[in-house]
Formats: sequence, structure tokens, C-alpha cells
Amino acid sequence: MSWIYYFVGAIVGFFLLMQIIAVLSNRLKKGREVTGITGKVGQKVEAGERLLLYFYSQSCSACRSMTPIVEKMQNKHNNVFKVDVMQDRNTPHALGIMGTPTTVLIDQKRIVAFHMGAKNATFLQKLLQN
Repeated sequence: MSWIYYFVGAIVGFFLLMQIIAVLSNRLKKGREVTGITGKVGQKVEAGERLLLYFYSQSCSACRSMTPIVEKMQNKHNNVFKVDVMQDRNTPHALGIMGTPTTVLIDQKRIVAFHMGAKNATFLQKLLQN
């Protein structure tokens, strides 16, 4: 019976380790120079503009609640972009996006903030203003 405890502990430990690796990976991306992005977003990055990029997919359930918030922000700000990872595979690859939803703040060709998971409107507004 004690082997079950070891087995369950190993599974829990594995998932905790994966979470820690994801958090550390995201932190290491901050400050990294952004290169290899094409299109309208790439032009704005090359100009050194401050951009908020929201990466989503149609099949992501967390994205369904966050996408309308980002769309409202797009109407107010010209530096907010939605990137569908199924349509544009180059941009997520260049930034190391591993899942959706992910929000990336870029300023002066560098990653300033990198957040995985759904975020609310208040968080996104503060992120864009700081």
C-alpha cells in the first residue's frame, strides 16, 4: 500500500516541477531582444514601439473569455494586437510562446513582460500603462 503513496507523490512532484520550469522559462524571456517577426507587428517592433501582443487559439476555452477584453482594448489603443497561433505560426515561434492565452509586452525591441494564462481587463490595462 505504501508504494501508492510514492507513486502519487511522484506524479504530484512531476507536475510541480513542470510548473516551476514554465515560470522560470517565462522569467528568462524578459529583457530578450525581439527579432524575426514579420508583417505589421514586425514593423512596429522594429520601430521600437510599445506593443501588447495577445496570443490565442480558437480551441482555447480560457481564450474565449479573454478575447472580448482584448478586442475592446484594440478599439481604444493602436498598439494592442491579437495573434491567432493557428494562423500566424512565425510570431509565436519567434517569441517562444508555449501555450495560449499568453500576453507579451514589448518595448524598444525587448520583451518587458511575459504572462501565460487568462488575465482580466484591469491587469491588461495596468500592463499597457506601466
